[in-house]
Amino acid sequence: QLQLVESGGGLVQPGESLRLSCVGSGASLTSYTIGWFRQVPGKERDGISYVRSSGDTTVAHSVRGRFTISRDTAKNTVYLQMNSLLPEDTAVYYCAADRQDYGLFTPHAYSNWGQGTQVTVSS
Repeated sequence: QLQLVESGGGLVQPGESLRLSCVGSGASLTSYTIGWFRQVPGKERDGISYVRSSGDTTVAHSVRGRFTISRDTAKNTVYLQMNSLLPEDTAVYYCAADRQDYGLFTPHAYSNWGQGTQVTVSS
């Protein structure tokens, strides 16, 4: 059973960067689409980026040019590099796995979720 653990969140100032990590155990992440999502209280979970089993990546328009996703197969880890952070990027960030490898931003397509990591951007 695949388990995911996120890390790397924290408190940063506007314009700074963070790199989030999503470490998988129990299965290889290369067999899944791995997505990054974020959620603020009272709002739905939004898709940010995903990497398919093929290695193809997609980044949402809302963060394109600032966020990038990458995968390290040796470490069974997917990263989300976040640059030029804005206060509106403040959220809990989750990684999730889609065994069907659909490559979607739809949260319901993902069956395995991490516990989330808080990112706060504030001066």
